[in-house]
This record gives sequence, structure tokens and C-alpha cells, in this order.
Amino acid sequence: MQWQFSNDAPIYTQLIQQIKVGIVAGVFPPGERLPSVRDLATEAGVNPNTMQRALAELERDGLVYSQRTAGRFVTEDKTMIQNAKRSLAERHIKAFLEAMFRLGFQQEEVLALLEQEMKEEGNSNASA
Repeated sequence: MQWQFSNDAPIYTQLIQQIKVGIVAGVFPPGERLPSVRDLATEAGVNPNTMQRALAELERDGLVYSQRTAGRFVTEDKTMIQNAKRSLAERHIKAFLEAMFRLGFQQEEVLALLEQEMKEEGNSNASA
């Protein structure tokens, strides 16, 4: 997993978001055991306490769970994972729309741009 951090939010919240993305994208499949806190922290280049805090938050949210002496696992609740995926998507869409409106685009123009991009993306995927 590629870990990327910015200066605009606390590291642990960025870890939460990146692990959520990993879960909804299937990098960490349902029911899979997660690497240890220490291994994840080393991979991400963060303090283990920071990683522990992020994983504890994900556990409170229900996306991961602990089994005594066996470690942490991704939830097997596919509805919960789908809800997390939708929530992440909605946040990205809202940020995109806010940026487009700040640039002066009207709703119809945004829709036209999206349609054009989707067509081009479809064409490039078909020829790949």
C-alpha cells in the first residue's frame, strides 16, 4: 500500500482514511488479518502509537475488529464496507463540485464535462 501524507490534517486521520480506502478497494479484503500495528507503522513511516490510534478508531467504526492474541481483521460485513465506500465517494464528489463551482462552472457545464470525460475514459479502457 502506498502511504501519502499532507500537512493539512493530522497524520492519524490520514491513516484512517487511507486504510478505509484500502478496505473498500479490496487491498484489505473482508475477513483478512491486517498486518501488525508495528508492521503497518513501519510501512507507513509513522510512530506505532499513531497507527494504533488510527486502528482503534477504525475498530470503533466497525470496519476492523480484534481477536485476542490473533490480531486485527477487516470486517466481513459487506454492507458496512459498501457504506464506507459510498461515504468516501460522496466526500470526493462534494469536494470536486465545490472546486468546480469556485472555478465558475455551472451545474450543466460540470455535467457536460463529466459526460465527456466518461466517454473518453470508456474509449481509452476499450482500446487497452
